[in-house]
Amino acid sequence: MKHQQPPTADTDAEREAGAERETGAEAEGPPAEGSAPGSAGADGAGAGSGDGDGDGGSLRRRRRMLAWVVAGAVLLTGAGVALGASIRSPAQVAADAAPPPASVLSDRVERRVLTSSVVVRGTVAAEQVVALSPGAGAAAAAGGGGKPVVTRVAKQPGAAVQAGEVLVEVSGRPVFALAGALPVYRDLKPGATGKDVGQLQAGLRALGHSTGKDPSGTYGPGTKAAVTALYTALGYTPRPADPGDTERIQAAEDAVDAAKRQVMTAKTALAKAKEAGGADTAEAQQQLAFAQADLAKAAGRLEAARAAAGPMVPADELVFLKGFPARVDAVRAAVGEPVPEGLLVVSAGAPVIRSSLPAHQRELVKTGMKVEVLSEATGLTAAGTVASVADAPAPAAGGPGGAGPGAAQPGGGADGAPGGAPDPGGYALTVTPDQALDARLAGQGVRLTVTAASSGEPVLVVPLSAVSAGADGRTTVTVLGADPADTAARRRVEVRAGMSADGMVQVEPVGGGALADGDRVLVARATP
Repeated sequence: MKHQQPPTADTDAEREAGAERETGAEAEGPPAEGSAPGSAGADGAGAGSGDGDGDGGSLRRRRRMLAWVVAGAVLLTGAGVALGASIRSPAQVAADAAPPPASVLSDRVERRVLTSSVVVRGTVAAEQVVALSPGAGAAAAAGGGGKPVVTRVAKQPGAAVQAGEVLVEVSGRPVFALAGALPVYRDLKPGATGKDVGQLQAGLRALGHSTGKDPSGTYGPGTKAAVTALYTALGYTPRPADPGDTERIQAAEDAVDAAKRQVMTAKTALAKAKEAGGADTAEAQQQLAFAQADLAKAAGRLEAARAAAGPMVPADELVFLKGFPARVDAVRAAVGEPVPEGLLVVSAGAPVIRSSLPAHQRELVKTGMKVEVLSEATGLTAAGTVASVADAPAPAAGGPGGAGPGAAQPGGGADGAPGGAPDPGGYALTVTPDQALDARLAGQGVRLTVTAASSGEPVLVVPLSAVSAGADGRTTVTVLGADPADTAARRRVEVRAGMSADGMVQVEPVGGGALADGDRVLVARATP
């Protein structure tokens, strides 16, 4: 009976070595042709009997070695690239530090009209804007001394206004509009004379109310009749020029009657004296002369009283507007409320453009200069003319206001600017359009380009920087050749400089030099 020997450490070592040899043989390829099958089987048995963990551990070791080799190669490649980028030859360093070649800056010679312009902002608005603050006369007429109250609003904001129409009623009295450019500044009463009276008469006649034989500018009987007819047509009774007119006329009539009686008495006394043939005749004649003089004076007073009596047009019941239809821009009180300052704002007349000039541009802009109008919002353009430039800067504060309908124009005149005075220190500028403005421009902000100076005809112009003055006092420009960098092809042309504007200057060649539209002139040579 055989006894199997227990495995020893040497035996295990031999087995592991055999397994490694078998693994290596498999990696090298299949067994050579003609090998004994028994041998292969024996080997396979030997390998199978070994520890499987030995194969896995060897494979993991080889993979780790391969990963370290790849990582090292990548690191070496990166280091090489970085080192190559940081190391440059002396020639490369010098080339990189060298300045770029100098460039030539040039511009084209142009033939065009050279203009000097002033550009400001403006607003399209009505020619006339009037703020109405009626009521003082109406309250006095109503009696009681109370504050004037709005009793009817005939025209709401945005409503059109025609001549002869009532705008608002204050304390039972109307405020109506007539055509005229001169603002109302006083009550117009019978016997008054002046341009404002003539304007009233023209407005009355335009509405069909004849002023009779009254001379223009004289408030006579014909004008009184026309005023009475206007108020009656509006549904109101005109206010008397003086509430005491009736009493004064009556007193003057009584005085005339008394004077007539004195004349009759004197005549009777004279007749009796002549019949008696005494010395009383001369005295009787003198008394008759005195009585006749008194009668003439009384008759004159009566005529004056009658001429002064009659209907008047109070300043707070009338507003003169430059054109119709006008437009109500604002109503600042409702029926039953006290009359505020600037109760109504009314605009009238042809549209104009209002602006403000800074102090340094005031002397550049003159009346009659041409203006180009541009609305950036709509793209619309128009041509205009400077109508007026203020002689003094506008006050810091302003706005529509005033004490009466006719005298309420901002700025103290009929041409006040809407919405307040121009900016502090600015000079008010008014531009009238050459043709009717597009309705879409109403109230729009626009850009105004004022042609302050012009060459009048096309001239040669170059940039100011292209003109240089030499030590000999000659003014020249440098004309470039086909290749701007070719200095040999350049030529200097003597010129005479003219007006300048917007960085350009008018030039005229002198001394036989040639300069034409399209030539390119040296403006500057840019060096690094």
